[in-house]
Amino acid sequence: MFDSLNDRLESAFKTFTGDGKLTEINVAQSIKEIRRALVAADVNYKIAKEFTDKVKEQALGSKNVLKAVKPGEMMVKIVSDELTELMGGQAAGINLASRPSVILIAGLQGSGKTTFSGKLANFLKTKKNKKPLLVACDVYRPAAIDQLHVVGESIKVPVFSDRSVDNPVTIAENGLVHASEHGFDVVIVDTAGRLAVDEEMMTEISNIRSAIDPNETLFVVDSMTGQDAVSTAKAFDDVIDYDGVVLTKLDGDTRGGAALSIKYTVGKPIKFISTGETMETIDVFYPDRMAQRILGMGDIVSFVERAQEQFDEKEAERLEKKIKKNKFDFNDFLKQIEQIKKMGDLKSLMRMIPGMNKMMKNVEIDDNAFKKVEAIIFSMTPSERQKPELLNMSRKQRIAKGCGHTIHEINLFIKQFNQMRKMMHNISKNPAALAQMSQGMPKGRR
Repeated sequence: MFDSLNDRLESAFKTFTGDGKLTEINVAQSIKEIRRALVAADVNYKIAKEFTDKVKEQALGSKNVLKAVKPGEMMVKIVSDELTELMGGQAAGINLASRPSVILIAGLQGSGKTTFSGKLANFLKTKKNKKPLLVACDVYRPAAIDQLHVVGESIKVPVFSDRSVDNPVTIAENGLVHASEHGFDVVIVDTAGRLAVDEEMMTEISNIRSAIDPNETLFVVDSMTGQDAVSTAKAFDDVIDYDGVVLTKLDGDTRGGAALSIKYTVGKPIKFISTGETMETIDVFYPDRMAQRILGMGDIVSFVERAQEQFDEKEAERLEKKIKKNKFDFNDFLKQIEQIKKMGDLKSLMRMIPGMNKMMKNVEIDDNAFKKVEAIIFSMTPSERQKPELLNMSRKQRIAKGCGHTIHEINLFIKQFNQMRKMMHNISKNPAALAQMSQGMPKGRR
């Protein structure tokens, strides 16, 4: 995410190497590089120019302040603050005041509307304790209704659809009636998209909006399309006056233009970001956290929040008892892998950790990185999973044939597992180490 922009900004900050303070000369050199970096990231030149003018003003105004701070560090702080402001300053909430609350989803075809609709439903169900209903109003795209039903089933959220009706406005209205009659408190209306902005699509989405009077209208846009995304966002807002923006596919090769330009151009906040295909990969958009990611500083707050979502107090207590008795087994290991996978794709997770972004630049992490481990464990018998000490050579040979990996790979995995198991057991017997570990656990949930 934003690798190229991050590299260019790092280069801009290196102009201060060896300098003892901010000066008009080194600030001007850095500003020039920052502006080039933003334009290369598909940010409109006017926005880039205005942004760097503000950075320059702040930098020169602070050159005699905080002398203990290195000039490069001061510049990073100023750029981070200005990026945060450019992207909206603070997180924008979602309006769920009425019952049922109605959320209309709009955007171009291929932007990820249907997947996001499911993610939003899952988010509201699991984090806001809501009872959502998905409404399928895309009557044009082949299998669009089926796709939404599949998404709904995967998160156990009902979907309202009517294949006998070809008028999206009627379906949306009937969906609201169904929601009221069956006690749903949130209705998410997934609408059709087109390959490009056209009058027919705009008229239809405008008619749906007028008919159902939503609490929130969210515009979903593929962040990989850069300035095209900003142009589309402006065109949609001129017609339906939406309330917020959703950036999808932020885990792809994103240059940054959409994230940095939409708020400035349209005046509407980015409310959510989406970073993968699984239903859990949705986050509220925090401008300050995104600024830190862009600058390669990680996003430890979001990382901890994702970990907290998977934290189960009873499960943690059960595991603690097993670890103390040195009974941690392969079944327990599988459960831990499943929790990690629910947090999102591994590469995005690693880059949330401060300092890891630089280390990960030339490292490819396969989203299927756990498949080998899972295949090995699934090739074991229930008793072998429960009692790792049973694994002798003949059992290992059978497991190797079952999972398609070599004896060497089986031995290496078991050796690493035993080392991890021993380390956890030793730590559990050390009160000082346990106290230190507990300080990093979510407060009130230990």
